[in-house]
Amino acid sequence: MVVKVVHLLIELLIILIFIHAIGSWIPQIRESRLYYYVDRIVDPLLEPIRRVVPSVGGIDFSPMILIFILILIDRALLR
Repeated sequence: MVVKVVHLLIELLIILIFIHAIGSWIPQIRESRLYYYVDRIVDPLLEPIRRVVPSVGGIDFSPMILIFILILIDRALLR
């Protein structure tokens, strides 16, 4: 039961990370209230990764790294 809840939370967080990444490219999304709340949830998780992995050529790889980490955690829990 707990594993299923954590799995659903990880899936939700991955969706929020995608919304955050897309919103960073589209000003209309970035100005919305939804994006404000998504940013408040996702950005604190991305910041430690950004400190370790700097952007390359203006491209921030921290969302991809965070998604990869979440998938690894999810797979480990589902075993």
